[in-house]
Amino acid sequence: MSNAQPIQAFSATVRKIDINPYVQVPDGIVRKLQQDAKKVKGPIPVKGTLQGESFSATVVRFRGMWRLYLNTAMRHAASVEVGDKVRMGVRFDNTPRTVPAPRKFTLALSKNKRAKEAFQKLAPSRQKEILRYLNGLKRPETLERNIEKVIQFLQGEKVQGLVAVTRAR
Repeated sequence: MSNAQPIQAFSATVRKIDINPYVQVPDGIVRKLQQDAKKVKGPIPVKGTLQGESFSATVVRFRGMWRLYLNTAMRHAASVEVGDKVRMGVRFDNTPRTVPAPRKFTLALSKNKRAKEAFQKLAPSRQKEILRYLNGLKRPETLERNIEKVIQFLQGEKVQGLVAVTRAR
């Protein structure tokens, strides 16, 4: 895992908040990550290791604590469960984290100025959520049907059957 920033190592116990397993990131390491990221608030993209297994994730502040959530793939790769004490290593990851837009979605936006402007005004995390949803669709007809629904949503219309991207925040 090469990068200009050194790995910040720590040990932590895997805990759970609501349904989400996480480790608390020590304040000193958060300060170093913020320094490397040149920011004092907001999520911090990181690369790291969990029990020696590599991962890419984001350190976030939630309910007053800096946390690194451990998704199922990360926990399975490292063979860890809630309650386990783990070895972690993290460093700031300056690699852009972009999600490509399906060509058909880009084309649909180019034909609908209102929807395109609405999409561009969405928070980057919300844009990624929509793009990940569309990219996860397997059949071309399902993609086309859901692009139509997303366009309707972006125009302010109520859309049935598009829960993943239209749920209330």
